[in-house]
Amino acid sequence: MKLLLAVFVLFCSSVGWSAEQAAPAPVAVVKGEVLEVKDVESYSYLRLKTADGEMWAAVGKAPIKAGARVTIENVMMMNNFESKSLKRTFQKIAFGSLAGTGPRADGAGSQMGAAHSGMPKTEFVGDVKVAKASGADARTVAEVITKSAELKDKSVQVRGKVVKFSALIMGKNWVHLRDGSGSAADRTDDLLVTTMDQARVGDVVIVKGVVRTDKDFGAGYAYKVLIEEASLRQ
Repeated sequence: MKLLLAVFVLFCSSVGWSAEQAAPAPVAVVKGEVLEVKDVESYSYLRLKTADGEMWAAVGKAPIKAGARVTIENVMMMNNFESKSLKRTFQKIAFGSLAGTGPRADGAGSQMGAAHSGMPKTEFVGDVKVAKASGADARTVAEVITKSAELKDKSVQVRGKVVKFSALIMGKNWVHLRDGSGSAADRTDDLLVTTMDQARVGDVVIVKGVVRTDKDFGAGYAYKVLIEEASLRQ
């Protein structure tokens, strides 16, 4: 649960949640009978009958039918989440992973593990060569990583290609960005960005956000540098 408490904030680009919530409250497990299922591109919304009454939950898309009994693990409760795909706001919703749907190597479900791998398997394969953004705060991927101490807590702009996109895990989208600078050998070629904006693998975007250093999300997932609170534009 330390991981859930440590992360302020990731569900699929088709879900398109935005949040204006109070601090999330961690819950270990939710159990209940499925009363209703609403599927979107990669996720399933479930209306559940639990011992504490009815509630909504969201999990990775699965062939779940009304009447099934489910257990949802690694749950995070969020308030006032807007689902753009469903065109509704959930006053309170739980999101997590279905029990038995994958390994829990990081203690927060397989999706969290995929999003927070230090050297991710990128979904985009090929040479990347993207021109540097313009402006006084423009930096390359390698510059952000190698000059992280100097840039700590400062706003920067980085133009790059999206090579991995993990949607709305712990309430945010996680983007891996490359621009052709840096080297895989010393891990200066791939920059992690967190954002509420959406993107697709292969998109060339300009990221504007704040450089953070020495972020530890627990369970062995720690980052020397990343960009948070970012906006994306093409």
